Amino acid sequence: MRNSRRKFLTSISMLAAASAFPVQSFGFGESRKLKVVLVGTGIRGTSFWGKRLVDEYSDILEFVGLSDVNSGRLNYAKKYIGVTCPLFTNFDEMLKKTKPDLVIVTTVDATHHEFIIKGLENGCDVLTEKPLTTDADKAQKILDAERKSGKNLIVGFNYRWSPYNTKIKELLMNNTIGDITSVDFHWYLNTYHGASYFRRWHGLKDKGGSLWVHKATHHFDLLNWWLNADPSEVFAYGNLEHYGSNGPFKGASCRTCEHKANCEYYFDITKNQRLMDLYVANENHDGYIRDNCLFRDEIDIYDKMSAQIKYANDVTVNYSLTTYSPFEGWRIAFNGTKGRIEASLDIPYNINTNVDQAEMHAKEMEQNAVEEAMSENIIVHKLWNDFDTITVSTEKGGHGGGDKRLHDKIFKTPETEDPYARSAGIRDGIMSILIGIGARNSIETGNPIKIGELTDLVPQAKRIKSIKK
Repeated sequence: MRNSRRKFLTSISMLAAASAFPVQSFGFGESRKLKVVLVGTGIRGTSFWGKRLVDEYSDILEFVGLSDVNSGRLNYAKKYIGVTCPLFTNFDEMLKKTKPDLVIVTTVDATHHEFIIKGLENGCDVLTEKPLTTDADKAQKILDAERKSGKNLIVGFNYRWSPYNTKIKELLMNNTIGDITSVDFHWYLNTYHGASYFRRWHGLKDKGGSLWVHKATHHFDLLNWWLNADPSEVFAYGNLEHYGSNGPFKGASCRTCEHKANCEYYFDITKNQRLMDLYVANENHDGYIRDNCLFRDEIDIYDKMSAQIKYANDVTVNYSLTTYSPFEGWRIAFNGTKGRIEASLDIPYNINTNVDQAEMHAKEMEQNAVEEAMSENIIVHKLWNDFDTITVSTEKGGHGGGDKRLHDKIFKTPETEDPYARSAGIRDGIMSILIGIGARNSIETGNPIKIGELTDLVPQAKRIKSIKK
C-alpha cells in the first residue's frame, strides 16, 4: 500500500504543478490510507468521484465522510457508493469530526467556492469538479485562499484525456500546420442532452452560471490546452429563444404534466431507476425536481451562444454552442501559416451511420460504458498539397474515454511523464471559466471583456515553455 499511496501523492503534486503558484506535496504520512470526504451527492459525485474511486482505488484511499443538504440523497449515496462512513448535512461538522486529507467538491456550481475555501482553510487539499466556480469574484477568493493555505487545488478536467483530443494536441505540438492564426469551434448538444440542462438546476444563472460556464468550461479548457496560451479578450452574443418561457405549454414536472402526449421533450424519469432512487425518492427533503419542465418561466440562461475570443498570442477563435441540435457532436478547424487541421466527433453525416441520439447521450454519461471498436478522422491539409486523413481509434462512454484515463493518471501511473501536459491545475480551471464569465458579461453589457481585468491573473501568450516528446 505504501508504494501505491506514494504514487497518489506524487500525482497530486504533478497536477497542482500546473498552477502558476508555488505548491507543496501532501504533508501527511504514508502509513495510512488517504482520508477522503465528498460534498455533493448527485450523479457525478456518487458515480465518478464516489463509487468508481471505491471500486478501483480502495487500496490507497477511504471515504471518512459524505455531506449533502439532502439527507435522503446522503443515505442513498452511502449505499450506492459502497461505504460505511458517517453522513453529514453540515459540512463544517464533517471537516471538524473527520479531519480529512482530501475534500472532493461536487455540489451545485455556484457553491463550489464555499467548500473549496473552507477545505483549504482547514488544511485540506481539494479536488473540485468543473467548473471551478461561476463568477470572477469567487474565482479570486479561491485564488487567495489557495495561495494562503499552501495546500493544493485540482480541477477535474477529463476531455483532455480522450484519445481523439490528445491526437489533435500532438499534431499541434508537432507544428504540423505552422503557427496557428485562427480557430473555428462549434459544439452541438442534441435535444436529449441539451434539453436536460434546462430541466435541471443548470437552467438558472445563479446556480450554474449559465452554460457559458457549466458546459463550455470543457470546451474553453480544450482550446487553452490545444493553443498553449491564455485568452485575453472575449466578445459574445446570446439569447434564450427555444426553452424557458418560449415553450408552447408548461407543467409542474414531466411526471405530472397534462401535455405528455403532445410534448416532444417529454422525459419519462420513471424508466431510470437510478434517477428515481437518487432524486425522485428524496424530493421531499429539499424540493429539487429532476424532471422539471424545461419551459418554466424561471429559466434565465442562454440557449443560443456565440463568441469571438482573442488569445494573448493573437490567435482568434470563433465559438458557438447550440443546445437543441438534432445530433450531438462538435467540429473544429485550426488555420495555420502552413495549412489547416479539421476535426469533428459524432457528426452522423461524416461517419455514415444512424445514431440513436438518446442512447448516445446515455452512453456518454456512463463512465463504464466504453466501446473500443470505433474510429474518427482528422483532416490535415497543408498549403499547396492534397489533404491527408488521419484515422484515430475512439471510445464512447465516460467523455470519450477521458474519465478513466484521468483517474488512472492520478492513481495508477502518476510517475509516468505525460508528453501532452494533460494534467490541469488551478490556473487551467480559472482561465477556462473566465472566458465563459467574460462572455456572459459581454452579453449583459454589450462590450468586449478583458480577461486580465476579471482576476489578478495575467494572460500568458505561452503557457508551457516546452513539452518533451
